[in-house]
Formats: sequence, C-alpha cells, structure tokens
Amino acid sequence: MASDSKCVDVEAWGRKPGVYLYTLRNGGITARITNWGATIVSLCLRDPSAGEDIDIVLGFDSCDPYMDGTSPYFGCIVGRVANRIKDASFSMDGVTYTLPANNNMNTLHGGEVGYDKVLWQSQIVKESQVPVVEFTYHSSDGEQGFPGELDVSVTYALHENELRVEMRAVPASKQTPVSLAQHTYWNLAGHKSGSILDHTICISASRYTPVDDFQIPTGELAPVAGTAFDFLQEARIGSRIDQVEGGYDHNYVLDQKQGPGLCFAARVRDPSSGRTMELLTDAPGLQFYTGNFLVAEAGKDGEVYRKHAGLCLETQGFPNAVNDARFPSVMVSPGEVYRHQMVFRFSVTQKEKTKCLLE
Repeated sequence: MASDSKCVDVEAWGRKPGVYLYTLRNGGITARITNWGATIVSLCLRDPSAGEDIDIVLGFDSCDPYMDGTSPYFGCIVGRVANRIKDASFSMDGVTYTLPANNNMNTLHGGEVGYDKVLWQSQIVKESQVPVVEFTYHSSDGEQGFPGELDVSVTYALHENELRVEMRAVPASKQTPVSLAQHTYWNLAGHKSGSILDHTICISASRYTPVDDFQIPTGELAPVAGTAFDFLQEARIGSRIDQVEGGYDHNYVLDQKQGPGLCFAARVRDPSSGRTMELLTDAPGLQFYTGNFLVAEAGKDGEVYRKHAGLCLETQGFPNAVNDARFPSVMVSPGEVYRHQMVFRFSVTQKEKTKCLLE
C-alpha cells in the first residue's frame, strides 16, 4: 500500500491481512499507529542535545503481542466502556445485561475482546493540513454483552508539538453505555529508561473516587487534600506512592474550571531530560495509572518493562458509572453523538521544578 502523503506513510504490518502501520511525521515528532486496536505503537521526539529521536511510548516491535491478547493494553483504544464495571453487569430500562468477567468478577476495558483486540478500518485524511489518520469500527448489537449497534471513530492528528485524539461514537437504534479511553503508557525519559517514579506530575483535580479491594469505586468523591492523591501542586510520583496500596490506579474528578470544551487535565515532566507532556481533555475523569502490574514484559528494542516502567493518563467517564447514579452518566441514546477529545502537548523545559497552580 503506497504512501498517500509526504507526512504519512503506511505499510502492511505482520502476517494478518489488513493490518497496517501508519507513520505520521511533523517537525520533531514521529508517531506510529496501527489499525489493530487503533493503537499508538511509538511516539518519538527529536532530542537536539542527543542528536537522535527518543521513543517515549512503551510497546512492541511486532504486531503479534498486540494481536494475541498478551499486551497489557499498550497504546490502544479501550471500550465500549473503559475501566471496570462491577459484577460484570448493569441494568437499563428494567433489563439486566451480563458482560464477560475478565478482571476478577468484574468487566475491564470492554470485556474479553474489547476494542483493543479488533481490526479497525483505516484511512489517511488527505484534506488535512497536518498528518491525520482515521480509524473506524462497527460494534455489533450484543458484542461483549453490550446492547445496540455502535459506530465508533478515532482520529489521530499530529501537529508540530502535539498529538490530538478525537473519539466519536453513534448508536444506531438502542441506548447504550459508551466511555472510550486511550491507554498509552508514557515514559518521557524514553521507553528504555526504567521507572517513571522520578517523573513529576500535577493533576487538575481536587477530588478522586476511592475504590474497594477490586478497584471498583465506592461512590464517594473524596478530597485529595492531605492525602497521597494530592497532585494539585507538582510532585514527584514516587514521593508518596508507598502510601497507596499497589500504586496509583485511580480515577480523578477533573476540576475543569475553565468552562466547557478542552480543559487542562495534567502535566507530567521528566527532570532528567526536561521533557514535559501536558494533557487537555473534555472528559470528566482521568485514570492515573503507574504501571503497577507490569512484571517482565518483553518490549521494543529488547527492553524488558518492569513495574512502574510507564504511566497512563486515561481520560474517561467514571469507572462503574453504569451502576452508580451518583456519577456522570455514560449512556448515549440514538440521535446523540458521543465525543471525547484529548490533546497531548510536548515541550522541553528547564530542568528545575515548576508549579501547577489552578486559577
């Protein structure tokens, strides 16, 4: 398959027909994305001081681990409902829907075969002024237990200093829950650099949702003040992680004080390189995850990813919102359009502490 643009190249990837790897280039950023799971395989930033590009995304050299179910959700789109659904079921209009229980007795990231484990249709968006690839997927009625047909699309647009992600979903004839998330593992020092515990982070959230022993929210919206979850001011990720059993894997209630549309959600910085990533979104929640379940994952370039080798910033609807009326609804009806935007903005800062003050 030939390249359609000087900024986007595409090649067949792996042994399965129809699987492609798209390479988007713009200035000092190169992103590689596959239509298997609409997955970010790599994102490289130009490092002038080192004279090379640094890959800041955890992933695999081949498509096989993404396709055989062994990937720990590296880089993919998860859905139809991201995160956890308690007891693998929910009720709607008097009907109980039973889902696959793939995380203890609960459903995680859409079930056993979520959107990360399917082949999406794909195309280069030719009329765009920047490199853009669009992925589409038709989810059938009853897929993984969810009601109604759903047409889903994800676009990745690569600007000179940022990656823009836009997700849309349209139900055909039935109301259905929808909460998509982008599940890339980031390490701003480079995917081969080891732990992210020395990264600093600030999160625009005064509250978070505490969880039970199975990572299901209790329904409480608890203040972060005075706890290890308080990142309103920039702090080192590893400074208080030992106070959180298992590590960070929690949903933050984004303040979004700026009004509707895209709002500042989080900022991550690697002091060793000065690289900074800022995240903006229009979603109500942000799952901050510190790679707690990585054990010895054989990754790109011969690297072995271990615990805390990457962090995830998954903007989303609240976990288990389908079963908790106290949370913002994730139900979408025919005639409505689910929209979800994220912007990952990259820069290099001076190697000194910066503050995250919310105004």
